[in-house]
Amino acid sequence: MLTAKISSKGQSTIPAEIRKKLSVGPGDTIGFRVEGERITLQKVQKLDAGFLKLAAESFTEWNSPEAEEAFRDL
Repeated sequence: MLTAKISSKGQSTIPAEIRKKLSVGPGDTIGFRVEGERITLQKVQKLDAGFLKLAAESFTEWNSPEAEEAFRDL
């Protein structure tokens, strides 16, 4: 397990090994998924990031734990 500290501003550095594995760098977008006590991190494609922002703003009825569970594997 790789570790990193959280700064007083709530920021942390993603270890180089993880950045390399995800092929992410400055300007890239990453996504976080919360599942209980576990957080997963993944690279988000630019088109996906725009879609997710639009969807979050447009489809507020889908912003619920039930919707997240129903659509998680799509």
